[in-house]
Amino acid sequence: MTDQGQGPRDQEPTGGARLTTHEAAERLGVKPATLYAYVSRGQLSSRREPGGRGSTFDADDIDALIRRNRGEPLRRTDAAHEIRTGVTLIDGDRYWFRGVDAVELARSHHYEEIADWLWTGELRTGIRFTAPPPVLVAARRAVDSLPPGSGSADRLRVAAIAAAVMDPLRFDLGRDTVLTAARMLIPTLVDALPEAGTGPERVRPARSGPAEKPITAQSAEEPIAARLWRRLTAKAPDEPSLRALDLALSLLIDHDLAASTLAVRVAASARAHPYAVVSAGLGALEGPLHGAASGLAHRMLAEVLERGSAAAVVADHLRAGRRVPGLGQRLYTGRDPRAEALFEALARIPAARAALDAVRAVEAATARRMELHANVDLALAALSVASGMAAEAGETVFAVARTAGWIAHALEEYGERPLRLRPTGHYTGPRPPVPLPTPAPTPYPYPAPR
Repeated sequence: MTDQGQGPRDQEPTGGARLTTHEAAERLGVKPATLYAYVSRGQLSSRREPGGRGSTFDADDIDALIRRNRGEPLRRTDAAHEIRTGVTLIDGDRYWFRGVDAVELARSHHYEEIADWLWTGELRTGIRFTAPPPVLVAARRAVDSLPPGSGSADRLRVAAIAAAVMDPLRFDLGRDTVLTAARMLIPTLVDALPEAGTGPERVRPARSGPAEKPITAQSAEEPIAARLWRRLTAKAPDEPSLRALDLALSLLIDHDLAASTLAVRVAASARAHPYAVVSAGLGALEGPLHGAASGLAHRMLAEVLERGSAAAVVADHLRAGRRVPGLGQRLYTGRDPRAEALFEALARIPAARAALDAVRAVEAATARRMELHANVDLALAALSVASGMAAEAGETVFAVARTAGWIAHALEEYGERPLRLRPTGHYTGPRPPVPLPTPAPTPYPYPAPR
């Protein structure tokens, strides 16, 4: 957009030069305040040069924004700076799925309904995702073959690989084929996990025998949230608890271009099949700064409840130079709307009262030093602690939920030019020519011959 009716200046790209605030604003035809509004909305990036008094801007970014404001197609060099998507918009302290308020959508519909609508644009109430028995048998056997102590991310990746091998049409990237794979993959990821309390040593299927449990019509018709609950906790669910888990899945379906979603888009740009695309997302999700963050928050809340003091636990984190997990979300200036919606659902569950009190105590303890609000990782931790789940349960919820968003982004990327997401590296090594390296002496592995 432009400010006060002024249009951007017609100039040729400057080839990656840095522009001052005044130069960038003049090039766009806007005031400096509008320029920084673009930065706050994530449409531009700026940096402060060493010794400089103000921020500078990449000229290529400015030129790309000019072309976008004109409605012109992006140039090849713009691909590294921007990925256009119609899946999720984050603006202010709210977020939308395809223009619909995501929180209201999650409160009104179930996870499968929202996922399928996100893929197709058609809302079908009561839809259920099911996995064909042969695929589920293969996925369960693959998961069962993992050694004890394997994490949920390991199991999910193995299940995705097994499902891929069982699908001879996986390399067909036509929309209908991808959608069929997606509706099969999500329940496979869930149903291949061992039920809570059985552990990795559950009864293994014989080589030619049936799966550990028969796949009945009743279990196939259950919503994903109910099936996932049994994999996360041995505690019997009540309706508010199941609704809270379903809400968490729905809220976490997508959140714009998070690290795992970017990995998914790169894989899809290379025309990887949907199972490989999801595997790429699972790999990035496992990082402690992404999907695994809820596990750190879970352990912190459990310690607060055990010690009876949020202030002491927060002090220990800060004394050790660690961030207090589950606080702050850089995309929101105020509260994380996903966390607030999940806290509201948990408030209806009497068993969650202690966990919610611990959350508020952590917020209060840190408010003395910094004003940071609980994010969705801490909300997931409150759900997992209150429900008797393991620390990694939040990561499992995150991964299953986000698979639907990854498929939506893959469908978008399959419609783009292949291999467009190829940024140019900025080489910082020694300038050639450099002499060949001198081999280091290698110790002889056996006693020297006499």
